[in-house]
Amino acid sequence: MRSSILLAAAMMITSIAVAAAPAQAATAFPACQHFYTGTIPDRPVTGGHGPGTLVPPVDVSGRLPAPSGVSGGVSGTAVTFTFNRVPGAVAYRAFRNGQALQWISDWGQPTLTVTDASPCQNANYQIYAMRDASGSEPSIGQISTSYRVGADNKLAAWSLPKGTVLNYRVTSYNDAGQTALGYNAGPGFCAVDARNIPWGTRFTVPGYGSCYAADIGSWIKDDIVDVWLPGNQANDWGIQRLNLVVS
Repeated sequence: MRSSILLAAAMMITSIAVAAAPAQAATAFPACQHFYTGTIPDRPVTGGHGPGTLVPPVDVSGRLPAPSGVSGGVSGTAVTFTFNRVPGAVAYRAFRNGQALQWISDWGQPTLTVTDASPCQNANYQIYAMRDASGSEPSIGQISTSYRVGADNKLAAWSLPKGTVLNYRVTSYNDAGQTALGYNAGPGFCAVDARNIPWGTRFTVPGYGSCYAADIGSWIKDDIVDVWLPGNQANDWGIQRLNLVVS
């Protein structure tokens, strides 16, 4: 996992269903905070250049499919939802804004349940299945689309529409190992503020190529995206302000 993430390890959120409290509107939840509470230095634009050859799209098609049948919403002061089991999976991980929320073991039950006891406004909930419980890179399946609580207090699929243009500062990193999502870092993987860009989002970066959101970082907040480049190419990239286009 990236060194920047070790600075601010994700805190597992205790899952407690609260059924007795009255229903709470999604708009009453507090704003979602960035996971890193330390001081983030200013990242002024310096300019730089890309690798020369554009990075092609990342291929995750060989992994277990993402869980389907997600259904649920506000339950008391919590958000609770279920999803269908994935054949071949032994466990699942649920995330809120790229932060570990819950581990779910698969004992053959047809549906499985996730509970967030501390929800926040417009949180992005996502899940993946695992072939084994080791957490190794090959075991990790495809990440689901994001699900958000709507004004009706129910979860619904949510994503940035294709063609959306994001004017962001783009930095770069070259750390090895697994990304926060669990895939091996490498060309085509990017770190994002998962409150704004859910994992699995694909977008193009001028001078770089295709990005697949699969990582986070302590300094990757708000309008900053971090693209992966090898060795000194990461330093050569600098900090650029670019129009990213969701694909």
